[in-house]
Amino acid sequence: MSLAGTAASVSGAFDSIPIIDIGHASTPGERAALARQIRDACMNVGFFYISNHGIPQETIDEVLSAVKVYFSLPFETKMKLYHKAVGNFKGYEPLLGSNADPANRGDLHEGFAIGWEELVPKENDEKRVNDGAMAGANVWPLEPAGFWEACLNYYHAAVGVGKVLFCLFTIALDLPETYFDDKTRNSAAIMRTVHYPPQTGPEGDGIVGVGAHTDFKCFTILWQEPDIQALQLLNSEKQWIKAPPIPGMLVINIGDQLARWTNDVFRSTVHRAINRSGVRRYSIPLFFGTDYHVQIKPMPSCVSPERPPKYKPVTAGDYVHQRLQEVYH
Repeated sequence: MSLAGTAASVSGAFDSIPIIDIGHASTPGERAALARQIRDACMNVGFFYISNHGIPQETIDEVLSAVKVYFSLPFETKMKLYHKAVGNFKGYEPLLGSNADPANRGDLHEGFAIGWEELVPKENDEKRVNDGAMAGANVWPLEPAGFWEACLNYYHAAVGVGKVLFCLFTIALDLPETYFDDKTRNSAAIMRTVHYPPQTGPEGDGIVGVGAHTDFKCFTILWQEPDIQALQLLNSEKQWIKAPPIPGMLVINIGDQLARWTNDVFRSTVHRAINRSGVRRYSIPLFFGTDYHVQIKPMPSCVSPERPPKYKPVTAGDYVHQRLQEVYH
């Protein structure tokens, strides 16, 4: 049965999130076995945990420490790099500075966003030449010391995980392992460090950590602070399923670009974050997509007479830019 035909029998009525160990992907057989697990997770849930991802705990600890210091700085200091003044969605986003769900009044979090940058600066960074609609260099705060280094160390480690996942996704889609190689020559990954203060307002006031939404790019690699439950996924039965942090694991979820590419064979699942833990919560999502000049259109293997193309072709950078404008209008 084709991927398009297989997807027709998937319900999406999940009540838990699968865990996949990606630590053994060195042989074709191991990658094929992993790809089967990933295909099932992407079609049924749109989310899965990964273990043995290879990002050193020290790298995570250093970026978390830097992020906590940064978000504790005075508001006026952080607003010096306000993303609407800096341009192209890089820099600082204040509390209630976004609204992911138009039905809500705002998102109760603050964030700091970066894109690709070499660990050792180059005068001419080839990876940023084709950024198109998303062009623009990173900006960095003067304090805390080492903030940029800690963020970039984690960014590059997470990009490495993303490259492994791209390979596994292609196998899961019955494509050659090299299918995305010419579409991901330059990192189009956006990383955000996010601080969620505890929600104290009444439920139903239209303000949550981040409202119900789907992600824009191909997939997201999410680190969640341990022991603080906030992330929830919406299944096809309209039930909110908790996705608690699991020590040593990352959360992966499919985004709209990959859903469009697969004609919704892979599920871009609605999710939200509500922090009623009584304490501050931090998370680090890295949104991984194809190069910004790449055109996204449904793959032939995901189209059939019973499942015609659902989406018109769109350029990756234009699509991401448009979606960000909607959130940060």
